[in-house]
Amino acid sequence: MRARILGSAAGGGFPQWNCACSNCLRLRQGRLRGVARTQAQLAVSADGLAWWLVNASPDLRAQIEATPALHPGEGLRQSPIRGVCLTGADADHVLGLLLLREFQPLRLFATASVMRILRDDNSLFRVLDRFAGQSEWTGIVAGRAFSPAPGISITPLGLPGQFPDYVPAALSNALPAQEAVLALVLQSDQGKRLLYAPGLPEMDPGFLEMVENCDLVLVDGTFWSDDELRRVRGSGPSAREIGHLPISGSGGTLELFARVRRPRKIYIHINNTNPVLDEDSAEHRQARDAGWEIAQDGWEFEL
Repeated sequence: MRARILGSAAGGGFPQWNCACSNCLRLRQGRLRGVARTQAQLAVSADGLAWWLVNASPDLRAQIEATPALHPGEGLRQSPIRGVCLTGADADHVLGLLLLREFQPLRLFATASVMRILRDDNSLFRVLDRFAGQSEWTGIVAGRAFSPAPGISITPLGLPGQFPDYVPAALSNALPAQEAVLALVLQSDQGKRLLYAPGLPEMDPGFLEMVENCDLVLVDGTFWSDDELRRVRGSGPSAREIGHLPISGSGGTLELFARVRRPRKIYIHINNTNPVLDEDSAEHRQARDAGWEIAQDGWEFEL
C-alpha cells in the first residue's frame, strides 16, 4: 500500500490567507526556516494506479495537479481517483468534494450522520448527485472494517468529538456523538497498518494499545499548547475546546505517546500558529527529540 501526504496543514493552510502572525509573516518574508503547506489531505493506493482519498481538502485541486500519480490517464475522463473516505464533516475535510463534481463517478464513505449533514441538510453537495450513479454513498460504522478496493482494509475508530459549528444545534444534538469524528486504521495485504487521526479530541489506554500495533501514525499536531490561539490572537477557544489535544503540556500528545515505540510518529494537520513549523524553534527541536516528525506536503510511504 502506498500512502501520500498531499497536504499537512490545518484549516487555512500555511501561510493562512488572512493571517499575519509571526509564523505566516516570517514565512512570506523569507525569514522563517520552514515550508509552506496546504490543508491536510491523504491519498492511498494498493497498486499505484487506483487512488483513494482520505477526506477532501479545499486545496484538493492544487494538490492533484502537484501529484502526477493523480493526473487523468489516457482518454477524456479517466481519473485515477476512485473515491473518498471522510473522517468527519469539518469544512476543511469536505469542501474538496465540491471540486470533484465534474460528472466523475465516485464512491464516498462516511458515517450516517455525516451523510445526513452533507446530503440531506446541505443542498450544495447535491452537485455530486446530478445523474444516476455519479456518487455511490456507503455508510461506515466505528469498529467495523470495510474495503474500498482489493489490497486495502480500513477500520474506522470513533472518537469523542463534536460535530462542526455550522451544523444546527438541534440536528447536532440529535445525531450520535460517536459518528462526529473518526480516526482510520488502514491496513495493507501485508498486514502493515497506518493510523490517520487529523483530529484527536481525547485518548484512552485502548487507543494507545492500538497505536502500538501500527507501523505509521499520522496524528493531530494542530496546536503546540492548549492556549495557543489566545496567546497569538489575544482571544479564542482552547485547543481542547475545539477538539484537538495539544502537543505539549500535561495530557498532551508528547506526554501520552512517550512510551509508544513501534510506529513511525508524524504530526499532521498543523495550524499556522504552531511554533513547530519553525525548524529553528525550541518547540520543533523538542518534538524531534521526542521521536516525532513534522509532516510536509508530498511525503510518500510504502506499507
